[in-house]
Amino acid sequence: MKKIMLCELNISEGKDSGRIEAISDALASTPEITVIEVNSDRDHNRSVFSFIGEPEVVLDGAKNASKKAVELIDMSSHKGSHPRMGAIDVAPFIPIRETAIEEALETARRYGRFLGELGVPVYYYEDAATRPERRNLVDIRKGQYEALPEKMKDEAWRPDEGPFAFVPKSGATVTGVRFPLIAFNVNLRTTDLSVGKEIAKRMRFSSGGLRFCRAIALELADKNMVQVSMNLTNYEKTPIPVVFDLVKSLADSFGVGIAESELVGPLPLAAVEDIMRHCLRVRAFTAEQIVESHLLG
Repeated sequence: MKKIMLCELNISEGKDSGRIEAISDALASTPEITVIEVNSDRDHNRSVFSFIGEPEVVLDGAKNASKKAVELIDMSSHKGSHPRMGAIDVAPFIPIRETAIEEALETARRYGRFLGELGVPVYYYEDAATRPERRNLVDIRKGQYEALPEKMKDEAWRPDEGPFAFVPKSGATVTGVRFPLIAFNVNLRTTDLSVGKEIAKRMRFSSGGLRFCRAIALELADKNMVQVSMNLTNYEKTPIPVVFDLVKSLADSFGVGIAESELVGPLPLAAVEDIMRHCLRVRAFTAEQIVESHLLG
């Protein structure tokens, strides 16, 4: 079996189709890369490029796309509803099959050194973190891009790679290795952001919610909705159906309906098993019952 790694490259551009296409082309030009999805959101002003391949191929793809993103994106004029601190905001590398954690860590660090050589300040997070206080993306990104000028005066915020300086055009990047995360959003039929904030507060673990759920509320001006945007950091222990049911229950308590939900990036088959068992009550369902699962090489 081939080694397989996944990268979910988050860039701070979701409006300019020309820039997004140019970055997509740079990624697709990488030999043997498989691009799973490019998800762009105008309200977030953010795009997520999800791609897989052998570790060396994924590293090359990340370099090609990132070089173009650094060239085209100017953070000094960036506006969007999603938290961000750089043109390449976060770039996690996720071992999927036959790939040791050590190889994934080396891939992330080689990528970090590459960005550092381009003049981008880089922080390592999750399994690649060099300090305990840098494991959590939320902690590193606190204050977002606008906080970087002051952070770069504080020795505690010296980057792991690249210049110890505020770089207005690129901002800073976070990269590392983590467990497969599910980005799951629920859009509410309301324009009242306070409702979304209260639901997000009750969802996220840091304020008493579900153990492996991070949640924030965002305005979706183009849709006249409010979004509860969530990261499920361990879908095995905090499954999608449990998350959706709780959001729906909370929304009902505010007299607000759910318009739709969305997944950003790929979904592990094991998460599909949870959905089938919970939502359809299919007893003892496994991914082996999905025809396409037998075609995977």
